Amino acid sequence: MAILDAGIRLSPPQAGDRGPQALVVLILCAALLLMMIIASLTVGASGTSLLQALFTWASGEQIGLREKVILFDIRAPRTLLGALVGASLAVSGAVMQGLFRNPLADPGLVGVSAGAGLGAILAIVLGGLLPAGIAAVAGMYTIPIAAFLGGWASTLLLYRIATRKGRTSVAVMLLAGIALGALTGAIAGVLVYIADDNQLRDLTFWGLGSLAGATWTKLLVAGPLMILALSTMPFLARGLDALTLGEATAWHLGIPVQRMKNIAILTVACATGASVAVSGGIGFVGIVVPHLLRLTIGPSHKFLLPISALLGAAFLLAADMVSRVIVAPSELPIGIITATIGGPFFLFVLLRSRGVLDI
Repeated sequence: MAILDAGIRLSPPQAGDRGPQALVVLILCAALLLMMIIASLTVGASGTSLLQALFTWASGEQIGLREKVILFDIRAPRTLLGALVGASLAVSGAVMQGLFRNPLADPGLVGVSAGAGLGAILAIVLGGLLPAGIAAVAGMYTIPIAAFLGGWASTLLLYRIATRKGRTSVAVMLLAGIALGALTGAIAGVLVYIADDNQLRDLTFWGLGSLAGATWTKLLVAGPLMILALSTMPFLARGLDALTLGEATAWHLGIPVQRMKNIAILTVACATGASVAVSGGIGFVGIVVPHLLRLTIGPSHKFLLPISALLGAAFLLAADMVSRVIVAPSELPIGIITATIGGPFFLFVLLRSRGVLDI
């Protein structure tokens, strides 16, 4: 655990009850999410408004076909998918930061992002080589399926490397994740080199992330995986709190440390893999949201995990709305928006922790 000891340790829960403060933040984040959902269903280049449609319906008039298509077939699945992706990435970040005891940890550390990215690149560049039957069945979902399978394969590989004699070393997983990221980057570079102009455009937009391709079918395929992962993560709260005191202390407190690490890694892989598969590469949500909440409500995962889900969903919906209107009628990839916010915030966290890092 020397690697972790040299990093930024998360502080154990502070003395004093922050429950009332966390409850207030929970209510505020729930209200903010509700506002973002309504705004996401209202804001867009077409000018169609949810409130106007509801007013039309309440007055007994028929909602136009154009408005129905925009609101229920385009914006509604995009809004729900965006909320689930934002919640999944934020909660996954909170779990990884607790597991690694490092506020700079990110879901990408378990190899999901690298593996999913390579899977998507393989599907874009070499998808034409698939047998006709497989291509016909997968159809437009070839890239999301390849991304999800790539994320899971890389996670299982890292887990196998980091596990020895029934014990998983998070330090080894961190180092192996760095190595795997470099390897997948090299393979991706070769594929990008041989890609044609149309494939390069697809690679660029997928890598920057977008919710533009959201459909009810994608939501029904990826949504249950994200919901399952999100419903599992709160049960890790007590173990993650104990882990801030060290693995030995957590074990003496009655926490099944190895089983908790197994569940945490696989749950994060499920949530992040499904998210990356349907939205592409959206970064920094898993760093910004949990760390911002730690500064506000403290490190207790009992409150941190559910509030991270609410704030992560609201944050991604807000970023998606900005991406839709800032260059309307075109769309800016949502990853650019999150990186513009997350990059400076990451530097702030790093500079704030220089004394601990001794750099």
